[in-house]
Amino acid sequence: MATEYANDVLVTADWVEDRLEEFQSDDAGLRLVEVDVDTEAYEEAHAPGAIGFNWETQLQDQTRRDVLSTEDLEELLGSHGISEDSTVVLYGDNSNWFAAYTYWQLKYYGHEDVYLLDGGREYWLENDYPTTDEEPDFSAVEYDAAGPRENIRAYREDVENAIERGVPLVDVRSPEEFSGEILAPPGLQETAQRGGHIPGAKNISWAAVTDDDGTFKDREELEELYAEEDITGGETTVAYCRIGERSSVAWFALHELLGYEDAVNYDGSWTEWGNLVNAPVETGEAE
Repeated sequence: MATEYANDVLVTADWVEDRLEEFQSDDAGLRLVEVDVDTEAYEEAHAPGAIGFNWETQLQDQTRRDVLSTEDLEELLGSHGISEDSTVVLYGDNSNWFAAYTYWQLKYYGHEDVYLLDGGREYWLENDYPTTDEEPDFSAVEYDAAGPRENIRAYREDVENAIERGVPLVDVRSPEEFSGEILAPPGLQETAQRGGHIPGAKNISWAAVTDDDGTFKDREELEELYAEEDITGGETTVAYCRIGERSSVAWFALHELLGYEDAVNYDGSWTEWGNLVNAPVETGEAE
């Protein structure tokens, strides 16, 4: 897992393939988890030993539209054979959108040993790594969450303060969403009453941090990408999108790969901000 990045948080598909036998063991030391917006694709084919999590139904509170409670997270992970001491490798669809969100949520709850599989599900399949349709059944264990750790999460009040202070805001949505032309990516549910962006936000797409094969760009390229918008890690940087998953990819690049320790994820994102009464909103293209 050697890396050129600030933190050792990525593993390669080869690294995972070399350890598939360990991932399939009932021993809780090493766990592989696929996270998708639904689990139909997982049910058809996934890496051997991979647990399948549905982001929509299993990794967020179904009543409050929030991250899981401490108790619910402990139950979910423990029931799938994951302890707080497990080394967890996450991967998923859409170039790791939902896997990155899960990574962020695990870090929020203090899980130390967690990684992303660089390239995600598409990279694994397109490069003919092993797959199966068999779902693992691991023995349940106890999970004891250490968090929450609020220093990587932004709330509405933090965004309001960021606007006042001129703190960098990174809107990772498409230019059409940023301008207010559309409310959601094509084919996805519209979750806001209004279109536009938070005043002062820079539009740096989540996709700009990855190459065509879904793997992350190297450290120098990432630094240049954000430095073009005067984001260099010297102050708090708030990333947001529509529902918090694409912004988790940007947060991962900023906080984990570049080591910008004051980068935070606003998981309320546009679904919250675009529905607030009298909240400031700008429309139009990025300058």
